[in-house]
Amino acid sequence: MDIFSSENLIKLIEAIGYLGLFLVIFAESGLFIGFFLPGDSLIFTACFLASQNLLNIWWLIPLLFVGAVLGDNFGYAFGKKVGPAIFRREDGLLFKKKNLLLTKNYFEKYGAKTLILARFMPIVRTFAPILAGVGEMEYKKFFSYNLVGGALWTLILPLLGYFLGRTIPNVDQYLLPIVLAIIVLSFLPSVYELLRTKN
Repeated sequence: MDIFSSENLIKLIEAIGYLGLFLVIFAESGLFIGFFLPGDSLIFTACFLASQNLLNIWWLIPLLFVGAVLGDNFGYAFGKKVGPAIFRREDGLLFKKKNLLLTKNYFEKYGAKTLILARFMPIVRTFAPILAGVGEMEYKKFFSYNLVGGALWTLILPLLGYFLGRTIPNVDQYLLPIVLAIIVLSFLPSVYELLRTKN
């Protein structure tokens, strides 16, 4: 059985339901262990399912938005409490210092805009709020950018999935290639930044 087939991806979302989607987005938005979770593909696919009346888009979008904002706030609070100690940690099974340093460099270069841009970049979106806390970014400023980034991320991807599901006949046949394309595109900025910093 191909666990990466569109059929099994749909079954996964149906199994975890609204609560599972909320927890995935919360974890990916601000927990160290959340960087490997497939937030983009799950959001897109869940809202595609909403276009097929298997989920409710009017429940999904607010739920995903709240999960994203709360996850970022948790990450910020964690970063502010733990502070520079996290940079002294050695690599472990889930923690890789290079991921943290990549995000730190990106955050220092682009400042608060990173909180918006990072929403569309796997790995970076997990560590950006933590680094904002570590760097003691003013909370009011952090929260404002967090709201904007969370709103854009949980509107653009959901509406894309919903729109394609509503307008393209038999789009479910192309679901897996679309999801794979989203994953590849979302990683391109991170890969570019990594390659650029090595040169």
